[in-house]
Order: sequence, then C-alpha cells, then structure tokens
Amino acid sequence: MRLYLASYRTDTVQPLLDLAGPGARAAVVSNALDLIPDTDRRAYAARVHDPVADLRDAGMAAEPLDLRGYFGKPAELDRALAGVGLVWAVGGNAFLLRRAMAQSGLDQILTRRLAEDSLVYGGWSAGACVAGATLRGLHLMDDPDPVAPGYDPAPIWEGLGLVDFAIVPHFASAHAESEAATRAAAWMTGEGIAHRTLRDGEAVMRRGDW
Repeated sequence: MRLYLASYRTDTVQPLLDLAGPGARAAVVSNALDLIPDTDRRAYAARVHDPVADLRDAGMAAEPLDLRGYFGKPAELDRALAGVGLVWAVGGNAFLLRRAMAQSGLDQILTRRLAEDSLVYGGWSAGACVAGATLRGLHLMDDPDPVAPGYDPAPIWEGLGLVDFAIVPHFASAHAESEAATRAAAWMTGEGIAHRTLRDGEAVMRRGDW
C-alpha cells in the first residue's frame, strides 16, 4: 500500500512523485470543498493554490475528479480511474468528503486498488483524515451535518481504515484550526481512540504491505 497523508499542502509534490513514479496520471478530488461556491473556489485556485496546476508543474498528467458526477455510478468511476496512478484529495470538510467517497464508490475502489498496489492515495487535511480508522473527534474541527446538493444527510463516522488510527491535522501549527485540533486530540485521548497528531509540514507516508 502506498499512502501520503499530510497535515497541509506544503511540500507535498515530491513525495507524491516518489510514490507514484514519473509520468503518473493523477486525479484530484476536491469534494471536501463542495460547501463553498464554485466562483470562490476558482478565485482561490487562481490567487492562492491550485492543486491540479501544482501536480502538472511537477510533471504529472493531473485532472480534477468531481465525485458528484459518479454518485450511484461506481462502475463508471472504476472505469474512469483505470489509468490513474494517484488519487489526491484536498482539504475542506472531512465529513463531506467521506460522504462523496461512499456515494460514488471511491472508498471501495481505493481499498481494492491499494491492495493491488495499482494506485497511490494521498491527501491533506480532510483528505488525510478520511484515510484514518474513524472520524469521531473530528466533529470538533469540521461540522458533520451541513451537506451540499445531492449529498446524503447522515454523516459517516467510519474512516477508510487505510491506517489503524485517526488523523488530527494542523496540530500545534500556525493554522486557523490549530486550537480545534488540540481539542479533537484531547477528546480522542479521553475516549481511548488511537490517533496521530500532525503539525503542518508533517505527513504519514506508507510504502509496503497492509
């Protein structure tokens, strides 16, 4: 299994290249941001950070992948990902992203493709959180209830289980969610939930067996 789970977007491209290999095709999933209007998202990409452009600049054939177009169509999504070597999920609301992965079938596709070692999964913030064992405790960082059009209303509390602990990003960092991360980590400790805190600039990287 090849994973790169980062707290924040800083310094992520080279490790992804190392894991995925030169010339890999990448699908960038931004559904964690679906509560934000498209015009605001485009403006942010133009002025601040564009993950698709970053990967292209590094030599990957990167394209956006909107999971909303595959809700209820897992076979179509599986075909769309046939030649993709990296799925990269950006930050936002972890509960929204987890719903999108379930409704599109991406969660099951990732589990199979990672076991086959035919794909790398990476993400930062919400994209890393969903890879963990659970999202419980992350309700202190992200609101689990708001949904965008087309989304199921019930939150999913189980993570993908790609690692056997929960992930708490932005811990002890110069980030707006740092205080919430401290509360989330304390809550998990009190509940006996195994977790890993990540400062911005840190990541969990895995290459090898389950």
